[in-house]
Amino acid sequence: MSDRNVERASVLDTATLSDALDRLGIAGQCLGIKPLDPEFRLTGRAMTFQYVPAGNPPGTVGDYIDDVPPGAVIVLDNGGREDATVWGDILTEVAARKGIAGTVIDGACRDTALCRKLNYPVFSRSHSMRTGKDRVQLDVSGQPVNIGDARVAQGDLLRGDADGVVVIPQAHEERVLQLAEAIQAAEDKIREAVRGGMRLDEARRLHRYHQLQSKEAS
Repeated sequence: MSDRNVERASVLDTATLSDALDRLGIAGQCLGIKPLDPEFRLTGRAMTFQYVPAGNPPGTVGDYIDDVPPGAVIVLDNGGREDATVWGDILTEVAARKGIAGTVIDGACRDTALCRKLNYPVFSRSHSMRTGKDRVQLDVSGQPVNIGDARVAQGDLLRGDADGVVVIPQAHEERVLQLAEAIQAAEDKIREAVRGGMRLDEARRLHRYHQLQSKEAS
């Protein structure tokens, strides 16, 4: 089944969506989370997973992949830890085969060469060879998590590109997308006007660019 808002978000870049989020006063920028490859693009709805330090005996790092549907984005909150990876080559291979849209990690991944080889989008805080086994364990799934100081709830819309990842809360996604589309249309008109010889400041004024980027009054 198609998801119209996923399709709409997929043609907008994260910078434009970030401007729309700022105008609405929504903290949706997942700061510090970057793509393993600048060519990676990701759009889809979140399936969330929260990690905690491993217990004694330790729990599993996660065997959830079979329950993730095609087109979803796997969102892993490992508290920003960079000393224990929660994503590797087997998960990458299965996710790519299933048609999962990508993985976003507040923490570290490994086996990055396979992500690039399979063109499977992974966005993370860092990468390392060190396993998370016996160091962290999956605690809960389907609950809101923290990714780069942004709240991500199950079903929220995520978009990732070379600049990073943004999350659009479900309750606000129609307004965010409408505003981002308006910003994109204004920028396109400004570029066209400048190419035609108009001064940049005049083109921005004509198309109300600064108003579109300013925070709305509460």
